[in-house]
Amino acid sequence: MQALLSRAADLAALLSARGETVAVAESASGGLVSAALLAVPGASAYYLGGAVVYTASARAALLGLGAAEMAGLRSASEPYALLLARTVRERHGATWGLAETGAAGPSGNRYGDAAGHACLAVSGPVERVVTLETGAADRAANMRAFAAALLERFGEALAAAPPAGPSG
Repeated sequence: MQALLSRAADLAALLSARGETVAVAESASGGLVSAALLAVPGASAYYLGGAVVYTASARAALLGLGAAEMAGLRSASEPYALLLARTVRERHGATWGLAETGAAGPSGNRYGDAAGHACLAVSGPVERVVTLETGAADRAANMRAFAAALLERFGEALAAAPPAGPSG
């Protein structure tokens, strides 16, 4: 967890200096990304909100994504992760939206993905979406790996984007 906190502190400093904000939608990481970002003193300057979108009912209730928005998509995929990131950003009026969806383990998910599979997305002035395969069945280790990888992708996106200013 210390590595997550350290990375989040670096990102928080960048967000604060740039006057930018972030919102988060997580699934298999269970809120670790939000917890790391919120652990930094002064988080209210850049963190607008987040949700653990672990089920279809949570997705509908927390992000307003129902059957129509999900047409042709499946969870734990890159297009779905990008939809989550874009939606959480838009709904919160944030500069950046982060999303993670996957299978932490110890077994895979109903879509055929093995434990350790996650799709990570960043939406904002630049977008990033990647798939991570840890090859491990250790649930807690995968949750940490998913969160760390999402924070890393976010750092890359921040580095690639010119400062956007408050709320994009």
